Amino acid sequence: QVQLVESGGGLVQAGGSLRLSCAASGRTFSSYTMGWFRQAPGKDREFVARISWSGGTTWYADSVKDRFTISRDNAKNTVYLQMNSLKPEDTADYYCAAGPRVATTSPLPYEYWGQGTQVTVSS
Repeated sequence: QVQLVESGGGLVQAGGSLRLSCAASGRTFSSYTMGWFRQAPGKDREFVARISWSGGTTWYADSVKDRFTISRDNAKNTVYLQMNSLKPEDTADYYCAAGPRVATTSPLPYEYWGQGTQVTVSS
């Protein structure tokens, strides 16, 4: 199986930046689509971004497009989420996820999930 561990969350002012990291175990990491999701208190988990196994295809939620960038380094078994121009509405717990050949914004196809890292954006 695959284990995912997120890090890099914290408290930032609106307009600031954070980079989240997701370290993955397992020799099949490079074969998985990787996604980022977030969940605010009292709200459903929502899609943020995903990246294909090769890194050649990315997809973003409209709410973060042009502000967030997802990338991966398969040699380090790590996926990143660079978050710029942060807004208070970005405040949430952020989760990374892994699944085979995922091509949807739904969380359902993802087989493995991290514990999450908290991001708080103040104004």
